[in-house]
Amino acid sequence: MTARIERLVTSGQFTLDGGTWDVDNNVWIVGDDHEVIVIDAAHDADAIAEAVGDRRLSAIVCTHAHNDHIDAAPALADRTGATIWLHPDDLPLWKLTHPDRDPDAHLADGQVIEAAGADLTVLHTPGHAPGAVCLYDPALGTVFTGDTLFQGGPGATGRSYSHFPTIIDSIRDRLLTLPPETKVLTGHGDPTTVGAEAPHLEEWIARGH
Repeated sequence: MTARIERLVTSGQFTLDGGTWDVDNNVWIVGDDHEVIVIDAAHDADAIAEAVGDRRLSAIVCTHAHNDHIDAAPALADRTGATIWLHPDDLPLWKLTHPDRDPDAHLADGQVIEAAGADLTVLHTPGHAPGAVCLYDPALGTVFTGDTLFQGGPGATGRSYSHFPTIIDSIRDRLLTLPPETKVLTGHGDPTTVGAEAPHLEEWIARGH
């Protein structure tokens, strides 16, 4: 049975470099009636646990370690026994939010995370954050991009640990090479497709942010 994808929107705050912003985050739940994984446990462990219901939560996969994507991860993991996965390059960011709790496991480029009919391949896509990853499932025709690629362009690179040329390289080499019909499910806001975004790469580069 093919996995299905559910979207939960949670609200909270993003804090970095001394600033704080109100944000709505997409929490993606991938799996079937028995087992799921959560991509980005944002803001509200209670709401995420309620959406998971009585299914087994096997993994919490962090696309990157900005606080708004990981703030509910330890509480959700403690409640469910799920493993928290993070790319090690984002440990400095993780420690800003959770100084006393490490992730349980390290993501690596090319690794496949399996859950309930989903096979999510980890694509290391630094730029928005050093350890940012996207998760691609060819069978679902979907890539979960966190804050690397949005409808309308790359994620923000104006703050600490971010780098615009790096995110452009990641998007060009790792994401825009996927089939054009691939759905792009983002960390905030509405979905898009690879084909809808690919023609605009040069515009983003010219804009330079």
